[in-house]
Amino acid sequence: MPIKLPSNGTVLFQGDSITDAGRSYESDEMLGAGYAMLASAWVSAEYPEKNLRFVNRGISGNRMKDLKSRWQKDCLDLKPKAVSIMIGINDVWRRYDSNDPTSAESFEADYKHILMQTRNVLNPQIILMEPFLLHVTKEQIKWREDLNPKIEIVNKLSKEFNTILVPLDKIFAEAAQRKEPTFWSQDGVHPTLAGHALIAQSWLRIVKAI
Repeated sequence: MPIKLPSNGTVLFQGDSITDAGRSYESDEMLGAGYAMLASAWVSAEYPEKNLRFVNRGISGNRMKDLKSRWQKDCLDLKPKAVSIMIGINDVWRRYDSNDPTSAESFEADYKHILMQTRNVLNPQIILMEPFLLHVTKEQIKWREDLNPKIEIVNKLSKEFNTILVPLDKIFAEAAQRKEPTFWSQDGVHPTLAGHALIAQSWLRIVKAI
Protein backbone atom coordinates (compact mmCIF):
# COMPACT_ATOMS: atom_id res chain seq x y z
CA MET A 1 0.00 0.00 0.00
CA PRO A 2 1.20 3.55 -0.65
CA ILE A 3 2.42 5.53 2.31
CA LYS A 4 2.15 9.18 3.21
CA LEU A 5 5.31 10.91 4.28
CA PRO A 6 5.27 12.63 7.67
CA SER A 7 5.36 16.38 8.05
CA ASN A 8 8.27 18.45 9.39
CA GLY A 9 10.86 15.71 9.09
CA THR A 10 13.85 14.42 7.15
CA VAL A 11 13.61 11.94 4.30
CA LEU A 12 16.92 10.13 3.79
CA PHE A 13 18.09 8.51 0.55
CA GLN A 14 20.86 5.95 1.08
CA GLY A 15 22.88 3.78 -1.25
CA ASP A 16 25.73 3.66 -3.74
CA SER A 17 26.53 5.57 -6.95
CA ILE A 18 22.99 5.20 -8.28
CA THR A 19 21.76 7.21 -5.31
CA ASP A 20 24.86 9.43 -5.14
CA ALA A 21 24.44 10.64 -8.74
CA GLY A 22 26.91 13.48 -8.27
CA ARG A 23 25.39 14.87 -5.08
CA SER A 24 27.30 17.43 -3.04
CA TYR A 25 29.29 16.23 -0.04
CA GLU A 26 29.32 19.76 1.38
CA SER A 27 25.70 20.88 0.97
CA ASP A 28 22.55 18.86 1.63
CA GLU A 29 20.71 21.21 -0.71
CA MET A 30 22.41 19.66 -3.75
CA LEU A 31 20.97 16.16 -4.13
CA GLY A 32 22.73 15.23 -7.36
CA ALA A 33 21.28 14.60 -10.80
CA GLY A 34 19.51 11.30 -10.18
CA TYR A 35 16.32 9.77 -8.84
CA ALA A 36 16.74 11.26 -5.35
CA MET A 37 16.68 14.77 -6.76
CA LEU A 38 13.76 14.01 -9.08
CA ALA A 39 11.66 12.34 -6.39
CA SER A 40 12.33 15.02 -3.78
CA ALA A 41 11.51 17.80 -6.25
CA TRP A 42 8.13 16.24 -7.09
CA VAL A 43 7.22 15.63 -3.45
CA SER A 44 8.23 19.18 -2.50
CA ALA A 45 6.09 20.63 -5.29
CA GLU A 46 3.13 18.37 -4.48
CA TYR A 47 3.24 18.76 -0.70
CA PRO A 48 4.91 22.08 0.16
CA GLU A 49 2.93 22.29 3.39
CA LYS A 50 4.73 19.22 4.78
CA ASN A 51 8.00 21.13 5.23
CA LEU A 52 10.08 18.08 4.40
CA ARG A 53 13.87 18.08 4.29
CA PHE A 54 15.47 15.68 1.82
CA VAL A 55 18.99 14.38 2.36
CA ASN A 56 21.10 12.24 0.02
CA ARG A 57 23.88 10.19 1.63
CA GLY A 58 24.57 7.81 -1.26
CA ILE A 59 28.28 7.15 -1.84
CA SER A 60 29.66 5.84 -5.12
CA GLY A 61 31.19 2.38 -4.88
CA ASN A 62 29.58 1.48 -1.56
CA ARG A 63 28.67 -2.06 -0.67
CA MET A 64 26.54 -3.34 2.16
CA LYS A 65 29.50 -3.48 4.55
CA ASP A 66 30.27 0.19 3.80
CA LEU A 67 26.71 1.20 4.54
CA LYS A 68 26.85 -0.65 7.85
CA SER A 69 30.12 1.04 8.86
CA ARG A 70 28.72 4.55 8.38
CA TRP A 71 25.12 3.94 9.43
CA GLN A 72 25.40 5.78 12.75
CA LYS A 73 26.76 8.97 11.18
CA ASP A 74 24.85 8.86 7.89
CA CYS A 75 21.48 7.67 9.16
CA LEU A 76 20.85 7.41 12.88
CA ASP A 77 22.44 10.76 13.75
CA LEU A 78 20.26 12.47 11.11
CA LYS A 79 17.08 11.17 12.80
CA PRO A 80 15.08 10.76 9.58
CA LYS A 81 11.38 10.03 9.68
CA ALA A 82 11.65 8.09 6.42
CA VAL A 83 14.64 6.11 5.10
CA SER A 84 14.98 4.88 1.52
CA ILE A 85 17.73 2.31 0.87
CA MET A 86 19.10 0.95 -2.41
CA ILE A 87 22.26 -1.17 -2.06
CA GLY A 88 23.67 -4.41 -3.41
CA ILE A 89 24.82 -4.12 -7.00
CA ASN A 90 28.43 -3.39 -6.02
CA ASP A 91 28.38 -6.45 -3.77
CA VAL A 92 27.70 -8.37 -6.96
CA TRP A 93 29.95 -6.42 -9.33
CA ARG A 94 33.12 -6.72 -7.21
CA ARG A 95 32.89 -10.50 -7.45
CA TYR A 96 33.27 -10.33 -11.21
CA ASP A 97 35.63 -7.41 -11.75
CA SER A 98 37.83 -7.74 -8.64
CA ASN A 99 37.36 -11.31 -7.38
CA ASP A 100 36.06 -9.80 -4.13
CA PRO A 101 32.68 -11.41 -3.48
CA THR A 102 30.14 -10.66 -0.77
CA SER A 103 28.41 -13.81 0.39
CA ALA A 104 24.64 -13.87 0.60
CA GLU A 105 24.95 -14.66 4.31
CA SER A 106 27.15 -11.62 4.98
CA PHE A 107 24.91 -9.38 2.88
CA GLU A 108 21.82 -10.48 4.78
CA ALA A 109 23.44 -10.20 8.21
CA ASP A 110 24.70 -6.67 7.60
CA TYR A 111 21.42 -5.54 6.04
CA LYS A 112 19.45 -6.99 8.92
CA HIS A 113 21.79 -5.28 11.38
CA ILE A 114 21.15 -1.78 10.02
CA LEU A 115 17.40 -2.40 9.78
CA MET A 116 17.28 -3.54 13.41
CA GLN A 117 19.28 -0.49 14.48
CA THR A 118 17.01 1.80 12.51
CA ARG A 119 13.82 0.29 13.92
CA ASN A 120 15.10 0.24 17.51
CA VAL A 121 16.52 3.77 17.53
CA LEU A 122 14.22 5.70 15.19
CA ASN A 123 11.31 3.53 14.02
CA PRO A 124 10.89 5.55 10.80
CA GLN A 125 9.06 4.59 7.65
CA ILE A 126 11.48 2.39 5.67
CA ILE A 127 11.55 1.92 1.92
CA LEU A 128 13.71 -0.86 0.48
CA MET A 129 14.60 -0.74 -3.20
CA GLU A 130 15.81 -3.85 -4.97
CA PRO A 131 19.24 -3.78 -6.61
CA PHE A 132 18.74 -4.29 -10.34
CA LEU A 133 20.63 -5.26 -13.46
CA LEU A 134 19.99 -4.86 -17.16
CA HIS A 135 21.78 -7.32 -19.43
CA VAL A 136 23.75 -4.97 -21.63
CA THR A 137 26.61 -7.46 -22.12
CA LYS A 138 26.55 -11.24 -22.34
CA GLU A 139 28.88 -11.46 -19.35
CA GLN A 140 26.31 -9.77 -17.14
CA ILE A 141 23.92 -12.70 -17.53
CA LYS A 142 26.27 -14.67 -15.27
CA TRP A 143 25.92 -12.00 -12.58
CA ARG A 144 22.42 -13.30 -11.95
CA GLU A 145 23.78 -16.23 -9.95
CA ASP A 146 24.99 -13.70 -7.38
CA LEU A 147 22.38 -10.95 -7.77
CA ASN A 148 19.17 -12.97 -7.61
CA PRO A 149 19.83 -14.35 -4.09
CA LYS A 150 20.52 -10.80 -2.88
CA ILE A 151 17.27 -9.57 -4.42
CA GLU A 152 15.50 -12.40 -2.59
CA ILE A 153 17.13 -11.28 0.65
CA VAL A 154 15.87 -7.72 0.17
CA ASN A 155 12.36 -9.06 -0.40
CA LYS A 156 12.65 -11.30 2.66
CA LEU A 157 13.85 -8.47 4.89
CA SER A 158 11.13 -6.17 3.59
CA LYS A 159 8.52 -8.66 4.79
CA GLU A 160 10.31 -9.31 8.07
CA PHE A 161 10.58 -5.61 8.93
CA ASN A 162 7.26 -4.65 7.32
CA THR A 163 8.80 -2.07 4.99
CA ILE A 164 7.70 -0.71 1.67
CA LEU A 165 9.38 -2.53 -1.24
CA VAL A 166 10.13 -1.06 -4.66
CA PRO A 167 10.75 -4.04 -7.01
CA LEU A 168 13.21 -2.26 -9.29
CA ASP A 169 14.64 -5.37 -10.94
CA LYS A 170 11.20 -6.35 -12.19
CA ILE A 171 10.41 -2.76 -13.14
CA PHE A 172 13.56 -2.44 -15.26
CA ALA A 173 13.01 -5.86 -16.83
CA GLU A 174 9.56 -4.76 -17.93
CA ALA A 175 10.92 -1.42 -19.16
CA ALA A 176 13.51 -3.27 -21.27
CA GLN A 177 10.64 -4.94 -23.11
CA ARG A 178 9.44 -1.51 -24.20
CA LYS A 179 12.82 -0.04 -25.12
CA GLU A 180 16.29 -1.58 -25.41
CA PRO A 181 18.26 -1.94 -22.16
CA THR A 182 20.84 0.73 -23.08
CA PHE A 183 18.04 3.31 -23.19
CA TRP A 184 17.67 2.82 -19.43
CA SER A 185 21.33 2.15 -18.56
CA GLN A 186 24.39 2.32 -20.80
CA ASP A 187 26.34 -0.21 -18.71
CA GLY A 188 23.47 -2.20 -17.22
CA VAL A 189 23.99 -0.70 -13.75
CA HIS A 190 24.08 3.11 -13.81
CA PRO A 191 20.79 4.61 -15.03
CA THR A 192 20.49 7.08 -17.85
CA LEU A 193 18.30 10.13 -17.25
CA ALA A 194 15.31 8.03 -18.35
CA GLY A 195 16.41 5.28 -15.97
CA HIS A 196 16.63 7.68 -13.06
CA ALA A 197 13.19 9.04 -13.95
CA LEU A 198 11.83 5.48 -13.96
CA ILE A 199 13.22 4.91 -10.45
CA ALA A 200 11.79 8.24 -9.26
CA GLN A 201 8.36 7.45 -10.72
CA SER A 202 8.38 4.05 -9.02
CA TRP A 203 9.37 5.63 -5.70
CA LEU A 204 6.82 8.41 -6.02
CA ARG A 205 3.94 6.00 -6.48
CA ILE A 206 4.38 4.76 -2.94
CA VAL A 207 4.15 8.25 -1.45
CA LYS A 208 1.15 9.30 -3.54
CA ALA A 209 3.16 12.09 -5.12
CA ILE A 210 1.95 11.42 -8.67
